[in-house]
Amino acid sequence: MQGKKWLMLAINIAGGAAVLGSYAHGIRTHANAGEMLWGAVPQGIRPLYTAGMFLAAAGYFAFTTFILFRLRPDETRLGGRFGFDAFNVLYAGILIPSALWMPLTFAAIESSSTAILWLVRVVLAAVAAASLGLLAALWVVPPRKPLWAQRVAVAGAAAFCLQTTLLDAIVWSAFFRV
Repeated sequence: MQGKKWLMLAINIAGGAAVLGSYAHGIRTHANAGEMLWGAVPQGIRPLYTAGMFLAAAGYFAFTTFILFRLRPDETRLGGRFGFDAFNVLYAGILIPSALWMPLTFAAIESSSTAILWLVRVVLAAVAAASLGLLAALWVVPPRKPLWAQRVAVAGAAAFCLQTTLLDAIVWSAFFRV
């Protein structure tokens, strides 16, 4: 595996651990964390989140597998402009703010701070922007064989974007209040 792929793997391992660790810490240290984190999101749309989270996770594994095992960093050009390093920047742009979401949300709740709530919205918008960037990058990367693997990666990134952009950055942000 080439150095840029090792870096991508390290970003995913460290970033994934930070995200999961922030979730575990938040749930462990806050009684009734689940209900607190839903805020005023209507009961009727909450099942969409459950389905969306599973699809987003499957999508994440699909596009990450494609990038790690089907792309060659020395040959990867995105739109004729950016190289493989763009993927590492986008992964960091997804994982770093994702690790901040839950601690900032609990801080906003505990202090009834609309300023911190706005920071949470900025964090979710950053994740959404990086997710959309990753989808665009997969869309413009020159076709790789087998073509079905690239199509699965693009579909996975689209599912991930539905969760991070529509459900998290738009719907959740619109309904959540402190």
